[in-house]
Amino acid sequence: MPQLAGVGHRYLDLPGLRMHVAEAGRGSPVVLLHGVPQHWWEWRDVIPALARDHRVIVPDLRGAGWTEAPRAGYDRETLVGDVLALLDALELDSVRLVAHDWSAIAGFLICLNHPERIRSYVSLAIPHPYFRFGLRMIGRMRASWYQAPLLTPGVGVRGLSRGRQWLARAMLSYSARPDAIAGSDLDAFLGPLRDPAYARAVCRLYPGFILPEAVRIMRRKFDGLRLTTPTLLLTGESDPVIRADLLAGHEGHADDLEIREIPGASHFLVDDQPDLVVKHLVEFFARH
Repeated sequence: MPQLAGVGHRYLDLPGLRMHVAEAGRGSPVVLLHGVPQHWWEWRDVIPALARDHRVIVPDLRGAGWTEAPRAGYDRETLVGDVLALLDALELDSVRLVAHDWSAIAGFLICLNHPERIRSYVSLAIPHPYFRFGLRMIGRMRASWYQAPLLTPGVGVRGLSRGRQWLARAMLSYSARPDAIAGSDLDAFLGPLRDPAYARAVCRLYPGFILPEAVRIMRRKFDGLRLTTPTLLLTGESDPVIRADLLAGHEGHADDLEIREIPGASHFLVDDQPDLVVKHLVEFFARH
């Protein structure tokens, strides 16, 4: 496991899951949730800055990093339940939540269904639940080609875990800077995926959670739910799929939703521009 100065580690026995959690700092709690195929190390350049004023809690989610990778549980109820169980285990009634990629979908679900648990929310590189799929968006979905091998039996697991792990490397290549995820950082993300159980978890996440939630958004299943949590949505200026100018549709559904674009960043905006991400987080937390 990679190490970061000032960060402690522990394991929590949650219902049906042994979860690894990294922690740093003191103060009001902030929970950081990683995307796929990353783990807690995604936040390596954000944790020290936030830990100056906050208690920063960074779990490895189900099937990632040093948390268990069971065969089942990659569905909306279980994945959302894991995060709520984490808050309960830490005796946290309410937190600020920051989430990237697929975990940002789970973050929206928590805000919509358990608003009392989230003081404010920052979503990174994922559309809000009121998003309207149009022709421009459909054309951009070509950048999600990697989902086809992930959904192909045997191909996804082998591509993530064996040899040069070509599929994992391809998924991690959506950054604006070639050195954003490289060297020892790249090795840190590839390492856990060499265990087929963790590669399988990534493959199960897409049909079990990500794609069903995308279908719910396309079918406008969230339009009857109001987002009352103060929310900031950050996207990378060069994200191949999610761009700020495509994210209309929340008007009339959210009390306080801001959308900001990070220059010099793609999908992995935390790796591309950690200082700018921190700047937006600190400013948003000062108001919410």
